[in-house]
Amino acid sequence: MASTTHEMTTSLTILDAARRCLLADGFAAMSTRKVAAAAGVPLSQVHYHFGSKAGMLIAVLDAENERRLARQVSMYAQDSPLWRRYEQACDFLEDDLESGYVRVLQEMIAAGWSTPEIAKKVRAMLLGWHALLADVSKEAADRLGTLGPFAPEEVATLVSNAFIGAEAMLLLGFDRHEVPIRASLRRVGQLIRDAEERAT
Repeated sequence: MASTTHEMTTSLTILDAARRCLLADGFAAMSTRKVAAAAGVPLSQVHYHFGSKAGMLIAVLDAENERRLARQVSMYAQDSPLWRRYEQACDFLEDDLESGYVRVLQEMIAAGWSTPEIAKKVRAMLLGWHALLADVSKEAADRLGTLGPFAPEEVATLVSNAFIGAEAMLLLGFDRHEVPIRASLRRVGQLIRDAEERAT
């Protein structure tokens, strides 16, 4: 039992160091050697726990994603107007930017372009978000009676892609006076509110 506890502690220490290195250096510049040094463990421990740089980073994204997807599922399960829940999702974006989660996700998306192992995992995670948004879109279709020419899955695709694109642009440092990213996302909440009020 003591050995298992020690292994878990070491694993979590490595994951924390990997997250810090990823945020500081980006995917291309980080290495298992740098992470081992930041974690204060032998390099062999990184490979023992995670196998490779890709395996380690997948574990980092997994831990980050699991918490945030669970938070979003809980929020969307609430019995409140859809527009309020959408506005809460916009608030969560701010939290995720501040925490570094968005940076981790975007780094992993970029890494997936050249690393099939990472691409497969990122696709699976993003499909989890898509499934959640598809369920919310089906609820919207039931409440509103119509989504116009869009199927719920198509609305989910547009919303998820809008957020992913917005995250990338915010990380690039676009100013709100150049491109009103946050305002545009929040304006969708007003459209949802108008539609809900018309439907009732």
